[in-house]
This record gives sequence, C-alpha cells and structure tokens, in this order.
Amino acid sequence: MKKYETPLLDELEKGPWPSFVKEIKTAATKSEMANDELGQLEKSYRDKRGYWKHGGIVGVLGYGGGVIGRYSSLPEEFPGVAHFHTVRINQPSGMYYKTDSLRTILDLWDEYGSGLTNMHGSTGDMVLLGCRTEALEPLFAEVSSRGWDLGGSGSALRTPACCLGQSRCEWANIDTMDICNELTQTYQDYVHRPAWPYKFKFKIAGCAIDCVASIARADCSVIGTWKGKIAVDQDVVKDYAKAGMNITEEIVNMCPTGCMSYDGKELKIDDTNCSRCMHCISKMTKALRPTGEKGASILIGSKAPIVVGSLLSWVVVPFIKMEPPYTEFKALVEKMWDWWDDNAKPRERIGEVIEMKGMRSFLEAIGVPPQPQQVFEPRKDPFFFWKEEDLNGNK
Repeated sequence: MKKYETPLLDELEKGPWPSFVKEIKTAATKSEMANDELGQLEKSYRDKRGYWKHGGIVGVLGYGGGVIGRYSSLPEEFPGVAHFHTVRINQPSGMYYKTDSLRTILDLWDEYGSGLTNMHGSTGDMVLLGCRTEALEPLFAEVSSRGWDLGGSGSALRTPACCLGQSRCEWANIDTMDICNELTQTYQDYVHRPAWPYKFKFKIAGCAIDCVASIARADCSVIGTWKGKIAVDQDVVKDYAKAGMNITEEIVNMCPTGCMSYDGKELKIDDTNCSRCMHCISKMTKALRPTGEKGASILIGSKAPIVVGSLLSWVVVPFIKMEPPYTEFKALVEKMWDWWDDNAKPRERIGEVIEMKGMRSFLEAIGVPPQPQQVFEPRKDPFFFWKEEDLNGNK
C-alpha cells in the first residue's frame, strides 16, 4: 500500500484527547480502504475542500434505508475509497453488547469493509464506515444471519434510542429499554422503507435529567416523570448540610419554579408548583425521591439546525401512562405522523411544520386538549380566533 505523508492530520494526534486520526492510521496498516481514506482526508485538509460526492442511492435488497451512499470524487487517485458507503446497524436497547457479539460484527467488518467504525452515531446506530457497493449484500447476509438488523436512514423513522433506564439507574421512572424495543419492533416498516417528508426520531429518557438529550435531538421525546410528591428525609438533608453542601445556593436557588425553601433545619417543597425537573433529586439522591404514579411526558419537535435553525421540543402531553404494549402512546404518535405527512413539504421536520401551522392546528389534529405545559412562549399578537364549537353553541 502507498504510504501517505500526513503532516496536517498529525497535528490532530497531539494533545490529551484520543484522536480519530490515530484510529484511522491503525486501521490503515491492514486496510487499503482506511489507508486511502487517510490520504484523501489529508488532501482535503490541505486543499480546504471536501472530496466526497453524492453519486446515487445504494442499499440492500428489500430495504430503502440503513445504507448511506458515499463516493470519492478522486477515485483514480484514491481507489480504495472510490466507494465508501456507511452501513448503520440497529443497536440493542441501552446499547448493551456482549463482547462476543461485538467481535463478530467487527470481524465481519474487517472482512467486508474498511474496519473503521463510529460507536455510536448521533441517531444511536452502530455505524460502519466504508464499504464497497458489491460487498453490501454479502455483509448484510452475514450480519442478519447472526440476528442483527440495519438501522434507519433517509426520510424514515430513525432507529429509536434510549438511556439504560431501570436496568442500572435508580432515577428511571419508566422502562426505557422495553419502550425502545417495542417501538423498534412495531415500526420496522417505517425504519426500513422511507415514506415520509423527512426523518423522525424517538429518544426515550427515564427521567428529566435526559441522558440521551432527547429534548434537543428527538422529534418525539419520551421522558419519564411522576405525579406524586417528592418524599423528603429530613435527617439525611441534615447530613448533606453537615457534609458541606450549601442547600440554599445549590438546591433551593437553583429550583426553576422556586417551589423549595430551607430554613437551615428543614427542607420544604411546594409540590403543586414542582415541574419535576429532577435537579434537587439528582443532587440529593439519598434525601429525596419521587413517589406516586409513574409515567412519561411526551414532547415533540426538536432538531438540529437545517432550514430554520435549531429547535427544542414542546410539551404535548404532560403525563401519560407508559405500560406495555403502549397502545395509547402508539395511537397518539400515529396521529402525529398522519398530520405531519399531510402538511409537510419535502425535508421539513415535524417541529418546523408545527412552527408554520401553529400548535393549535397540531393539537386539534391529534385530539389533545390545550394545557398550560404546552405554552412555549407568551403570545406575540392580540388576536384571538374562535371556532363555533369553542363557544359551546353560545353566540
């Protein structure tokens, strides 16, 4: 294999943090694809331009998603990356892997691809970087025969992702892993066969700490919450104070709704004004805990900047029970999809359509009554628009 000089990439190996350049160089010792990727990347840095082109859609038989086509615009100079397709593998819920399973996938990837991986992609999938077109079908046959499946790509349902939930976290209010698996299994066609205006992502978080950042990255966020009070062990609160915690500054003054007070002896919580943000519980895990009925808040509409800029999610349903087989939640989501599909332009996420059409139109379509938690910001105009049914027949 040709030995490439990489003075610019070498700079990225310096410093205290692990470097992707080091990993490409390691793979390049045994893979022509990884080696030519190194050479093309150095040229891109030197010329200050990218050398990847979109050359059409590729995939495996029967699937419309899961493979992202990538071709080099310099195939004569870097033949190893003439084809450099990305393959997405659907991750297990909570991203729990057995070592033997990982070794199997990585051995197959060394055989059929570049050996380079991304663990994990932003969507959640195990991302295998760099495969030739003719190797896609045999790779998929090997991977699927071992019980794995492709993830989502394109204008489809992206692979649902979740935090590890009740498997390890004491704060989880819902079984995130079961919800994630149920959505994945129920909506397989939506994952594999793109049929929507644009992509749609589920992310499931066990509590409002939101370790999967669903409120910023998911079209539909499922965030575990509760209806009861926060139980307070006052003796343990005193222990926190004795250990040096400034409860007034670190807990009470950080409460977003101002529902807490502390007189140096007793911590009080006005639960009627609590937004269940989990800040106090996460800081005083031994003294505070949620009680009562558990369920989830459903939020809609976040995305990274594409057309109109980044969006954070709106609360749509403040509380919903999340019990198998999640019939109520699935029915709600399918109504959301129908409205979005009817109103969106190509490459419009559901949050963008809600911005254009208005939350009122969206709520009416999905049959959810307006509630205070759905208010994203104060009104900007003085106009009210009434429908006859809003007046209950009174004129």
